[in-house]
Parts: sequence; structure tokens; C-alpha cells
Amino acid sequence: MTRQLLISAIIFATAMMTASRTMAQEVSDTIAPAEEILTEAVITEAVMADTAIITPALPDFNAELRKEFGRPSIYDYPYSRTLSMPDWKHLWINTGVMVGAGVATMTILEALPADATAWNKKENAKISMWKRWKQNVTAGPVWDHDNLIFNYVLHPYAGAAYYMGARSCGLNCWGSFLYSFCISTIFWEYGFEAFNEIPSVQDLVITPMVGSIIGEGFYLVKRHIVSNGYRLAGSKVLGYAVAFLVDPLNECIGYFRGDQRKQTRRTEALRGLSANSWIAPSPGCFSAGISLSYQF
Repeated sequence: MTRQLLISAIIFATAMMTASRTMAQEVSDTIAPAEEILTEAVITEAVMADTAIITPALPDFNAELRKEFGRPSIYDYPYSRTLSMPDWKHLWINTGVMVGAGVATMTILEALPADATAWNKKENAKISMWKRWKQNVTAGPVWDHDNLIFNYVLHPYAGAAYYMGARSCGLNCWGSFLYSFCISTIFWEYGFEAFNEIPSVQDLVITPMVGSIIGEGFYLVKRHIVSNGYRLAGSKVLGYAVAFLVDPLNECIGYFRGDQRKQTRRTEALRGLSANSWIAPSPGCFSAGISLSYQF
């Protein structure tokens, strides 16, 4: 009996050692591809983060939350130069308002003295409006001699305003630059202004390019103001005033839509509890979890 137990113990031990070696080999074979998958996932996540594809942790804006807080805007997301989430409806409204503002601006410029705009109004009056536009468009662009305030202060600021008109509607920096370029070139230089003068080299370059650089700075300023509930240095009056200066188009139109109030409510809601879920491969299986954070 003892000999049989001894033989059985030896057989059991041998079987266990064989099984252990087999399991170790299987685990080794499993870990290698799992590590490759994990490495690939980390690299993919890094690439996605670099291109701003990963969506930041935000509450699920379902119908109920949208009704309470309004549609999320680009200001509800972390800063990114490439993230684009266009609000085409508001962008078209902005463009329409800009056309009306262009007509008003042309009326004001027509009323200014000739030395302020460098327009030869007497000569212009001798030619029909559409013929004058055609002549100016085909003759340009040229280096103008306009007032320095117009060329190097007002035009860059106008370009920044055009840029912010698109940036605050969710376009990224490249889309906003293209919008500013189209507005300043097609709408203004080869549009309204071409009825009175030949398109200007400085205006074609300075307005969209310098304006867009300034515009991105304006965007960062407005993000700071919005993230603090439209307060700047603890003052809402100062916050609203500076927000208007850096983004006049959206702030004016948004006032009648109640955008500032909705944005403030969303910002205050999103400053509270936020959640982030994750799932990743681990040796032999997948691991998942959720992280909670509270912003004070």
C-alpha cells in the first residue's frame, strides 16, 4: 500500500511539473503578442492625442443636457489648434451680419474726406460703379499709400475679428485662417473696396496673415475669460468688455441669443465632477477602469 502511494505521488508530481512547463510556455506565448498589442495601442493613442482626435472627458450632451446647457462649444474642450467642430448655422449668421457691416462701413468711408481713404471721389464719380469695379480688379493688386492707421492697425484688427468669427464657431486655426483670408480678399479687397480703389498688396497680406496671428492670441484671451465664467481679474464687467474687444462679432450676435449665459452655465457645470473611462490590453486579457476628478 505504501509502495502504491509512493508511485502515485511520483506520477502526480511528474504530471504537475509537465503541466507547469506547458502553462509557462502558453503564458510566454500570450504575453509577447499582448505586449506588442499594448505597445501599438500606446503609440496609436499618442498619435491620436497629437492630432487632437481624442475627445476630452465631458458629460454626455444628450437631449436633456443640451436643453439645459445648450450645445457644447469649442470653449468646452481643452485648447487645440487642430480640433474642429464647426457650428455652420452660427457661422452663416456671422457671415450675413458681416456683409451688412461691410455695407455700413462702405457708407461711412464714403462720407470720410478723400485724404482719409485716398479715394479720388471726383474721378470715381465719372465712371459707372460696375465699370469702375472691373477696371480696379483687373489693374491690381498694387502697393497702396493709405493712412498707416488703416494699413497697420485697423486692417490687422479686422483680420483678427474675421478669424474669431470662425474660431468661436468651432473651426480650427487653419479653417479660421482660410475664412479670414476669404473674407478679407474676396469679400473686401475684391468686393466692396474694389468699387473705389485697386486691391492693395498690403491689405491682401497683412489683413489675413497678421490678423490670424493676432486672432489666435485673441482666442486664447477669450478662452481664459470664458473658463472663469466671463470674469477677468474677478470682474464680469471687465470680462465682457475684453471679450467684446477680442471677438466683437460673436459677442454682439451672441448677446441676443443668450450665448454668454449658456456658456457660463456650461462652464460652471463642467468645472465640477468629470469622468474618464479606459480599456487596454494586458497579458492574457484586457483591463479597464474609470477615473473621477473634481475641479475646485
